[in-house]
Amino acid sequence: MANIKIGLAPTRRSIFSAPAAVEYANYTREKLTQMGVDYVDIDDIAEDGLLHDDADRIKIAEKFKAEKVDGLFFPHGNFGTEYEVARLAKDLNVPVLLWGPRDERPNEQGIRLRDSQCGLFATGKVLRRFQVPFTYLCNCNLEDPEFERGVKNFLAVCNVVKAFRSTRILQIGPRPFDFWSTMCNEGELLEKFNIQLSPIPLPELTSEMKAAKEEGTKVAETIAYCKEHFNVCINDEQLENVAALKVAMHSLATKYGCNAATIQCWNALQSEIGIMPCAANSLLNEEGFPVVCETDIHGAITAIMAEAAGMDEARTFFADWTVRHPDNDNAELLQHCGPWPISCASCKPTIGYPLAFDYPGAVEAQAKHGEMTLCRFDGDNGEYSLLLGNAKGVDGPYTKGTYVWVEVKNWKRLEAKIVEGPYIHHCVGIHKDIVPVLYEACKYIGVKPDLYDDNEEEVKAYIRGE
Repeated sequence: MANIKIGLAPTRRSIFSAPAAVEYANYTREKLTQMGVDYVDIDDIAEDGLLHDDADRIKIAEKFKAEKVDGLFFPHGNFGTEYEVARLAKDLNVPVLLWGPRDERPNEQGIRLRDSQCGLFATGKVLRRFQVPFTYLCNCNLEDPEFERGVKNFLAVCNVVKAFRSTRILQIGPRPFDFWSTMCNEGELLEKFNIQLSPIPLPELTSEMKAAKEEGTKVAETIAYCKEHFNVCINDEQLENVAALKVAMHSLATKYGCNAATIQCWNALQSEIGIMPCAANSLLNEEGFPVVCETDIHGAITAIMAEAAGMDEARTFFADWTVRHPDNDNAELLQHCGPWPISCASCKPTIGYPLAFDYPGAVEAQAKHGEMTLCRFDGDNGEYSLLLGNAKGVDGPYTKGTYVWVEVKNWKRLEAKIVEGPYIHHCVGIHKDIVPVLYEACKYIGVKPDLYDDNEEEVKAYIRGE
């Protein structure tokens, strides 16, 4: 939560009790502080610490922009001033959370102090008129568990939107010729989503590897890390190349300001550096910097989104959908040559040889079982969507590489979605349920959510606090 900063703008309307609105705004501040939420307040601008005046709203917008807030939270202490909420939200163009506390029982004279729920109905309508997407956490008390859950879910949504909108991908080499399925429209990604690519040729990578070996320190540290955390079944020269590749990719990503990378993987790369890049990818993935195979740009975008949705509590892994489980009709093998982070593994991984290539440098380990989210951002013909849903690890036969057998609710439904598109045989997994976060983030980034479990109403219910 420390990486996400929200603008807190409690709101009121003049015809309802101002003291009651101030009271609940302060309760909300205390709750957010208790939760460890990083928020920017307006109590230094608005005399009563509440949004309802247009002159204040202009100053608040300037402050929030200067503070670079990642989202806006509008607690309705009473009915609220819906047009000021909408004006501020439109100006900031970040995710918006609406919420108001449960209203008290009318007093003995029949007077109601706040009518916060009624104001939320009005604000929702005006935000729609302003074409501002928003997240709604249903009327509840600050002490209710759904409040804390809803705020944390919203912070993760903000993290996804922030990461997605600032995506720049290091593209190491063109896609392999045979992989027509991983082609992407670079211009369209920039025009639609401001997603930028930083393509470099393979000689630039090998030159950076040479420089890393000459400098020596980081390569030596990486070799030591590998010997401690892996069973190393390759020779010293090959391990040095793994370490140099990892250091070089990190250096190039920093040089070009990238938050993920794709790499050609095969076949030209192996003949140039004498290894598979999988183990180097694994090392960077473990550090929270996604690297995906076969120059799959859409796969890298998926990994960025999933990492952000997980709020750094779990690492993602990049996989192929491969074969049906021999005994379980709703299970499938997720596998790849060996780029998965070691924290996903159920045992100490091995750096050795992959299934289909003669070059060393791949990681071998079965991933942990447990609950997972599987997802895939993809598009064609100008339309983009995010396939997502849940799975759980199950027992299955041993196979080479990094792998795990997973069971889903209805494999045939999922299989048809993958084949009929716009998806391909690649996905990203994470040992965490991030489906509600990714689903809600889609409304802010212009991507259609595609739930393969066919449970949209359940996901919506979770988001609104049921």
